[in-house]
Amino acid sequence: MSLSVPTKARRKNLWFERIMAIVATTNLALVAFDLSYVPWRDFWFRKVPAIAQWYDPIKGIEPHRDTVAYLESVNALKQELSQGGLSSDRVQQRLRELRDRSDDMIQNSPFQVANKSGTFEKIKNRMREQVFNQRQGESARKAFESFWSTDSLTQKGVENELRFFDREIRPLMSVNYYRTIGENGELIDRFWIIDAPFVILFGLEFLARSFYLSRKYKSLSWLDAMLWRWYDVFLLIPFWRWLRVLPVALRLEQANLVSWERVRTQASQGFIANISEELAEVVVVQVIDRIQVSIARGEFSRWVAQTAARPYVDLNQRDEIKELTSHILKLTVYNVLPKVKPELEALLRHNVEAILSQSPAYQALKRVPLVGDVPRQINDRLVTEITEGAYGAIVTALEDQAGAELLNQLVKKFGETLVSEVREQRSLQELQSLATDLLEEIKINYVKRVSAEDVEGFLEEARQIRKSQR
Repeated sequence: MSLSVPTKARRKNLWFERIMAIVATTNLALVAFDLSYVPWRDFWFRKVPAIAQWYDPIKGIEPHRDTVAYLESVNALKQELSQGGLSSDRVQQRLRELRDRSDDMIQNSPFQVANKSGTFEKIKNRMREQVFNQRQGESARKAFESFWSTDSLTQKGVENELRFFDREIRPLMSVNYYRTIGENGELIDRFWIIDAPFVILFGLEFLARSFYLSRKYKSLSWLDAMLWRWYDVFLLIPFWRWLRVLPVALRLEQANLVSWERVRTQASQGFIANISEELAEVVVVQVIDRIQVSIARGEFSRWVAQTAARPYVDLNQRDEIKELTSHILKLTVYNVLPKVKPELEALLRHNVEAILSQSPAYQALKRVPLVGDVPRQINDRLVTEITEGAYGAIVTALEDQAGAELLNQLVKKFGETLVSEVREQRSLQELQSLATDLLEEIKINYVKRVSAEDVEGFLEEARQIRKSQR
């Protein structure tokens, strides 16, 4: 069974996207190598000298003449020592030359041009330690002068001193370089030679994509088509090349080579975690401020008046307030009151005892022998009968249809009377003042606690909800 034309087109398009994504990734890798080459040149020079030899001209890097001449003088000294010995005139002349070069090197600091002053400090410290057995406190100039003297070489051994130089000093000197400056006053950088073919390729692709999109979607102009792939512009500019990471990342995902969904999720959640506390506080404070302004404008009083005057709209032929009231009353009577009956009896007992204690006859009766405990028993009996009678009356009222209707009428009358009293000017003003003060306290006390909640916990809960929905 042959593939349909749209399927073949999609596959060809996917392969084209993958090829261009790989080319863009290669270009980004070269950009990263170019940006890191100078800081990491010591590594390439020592570990992979072929790369340094190839790429040094791209960055305008060439060996520094002073340090190269210094190392060549050491090589010449070795050759002349093998021919004539330490006491020969040519060796003595070479040692004087090395002392003079050391003095010039300390005075002119050829390592400064390559930003390797730290490397030069290492050289001086190692030379001080070799000559004076200490890294600080002595002159580096004297250390070099003593090192390249006949007495020092004789005392410590020519081979040992030259071995020390090759092992500790030569590697540090050999990495020094000079970077040429162009006529524009900037450091030479020929990376554009490597980058130009990629830029030309990406430029042609950008134009072709813009043309294709403008033909496919008639409502798109050339400018709109270019803005469709605006991020590809970073592949064309010769500066800020590190920004090419954006189009490369997008191309890799569009080509189905990598997926950044996990990275986007974690990044967005981290961003949310950072701003949610401030955002929650601002939103809640803004809502409370709006409510306070509405109360100050009198909208609260107008709403109360409109609520009382406006007819109630029933959507489902049910009296929700009546049913809700009935449910709450039954829950209170059958479940809550039996559990709080001991506390209620204790409160009533205390009140009855306080009232009776003010009666002289009751106090006199308590002091009569054999009778003093009777008033307490009577009090307990009275409290028990009152609570049981009241509880029984409420239960009977709920179970009786007429009693339930009277109770509902009481609740309805209570609500109407409450609204009527609230509409009274003085009550409205006091309620508005109390509501405004309460909202201000909520902003100070509650909003801070809300904003300090564990945002990561909320995000984890959201992640679990999303997983359960998949």
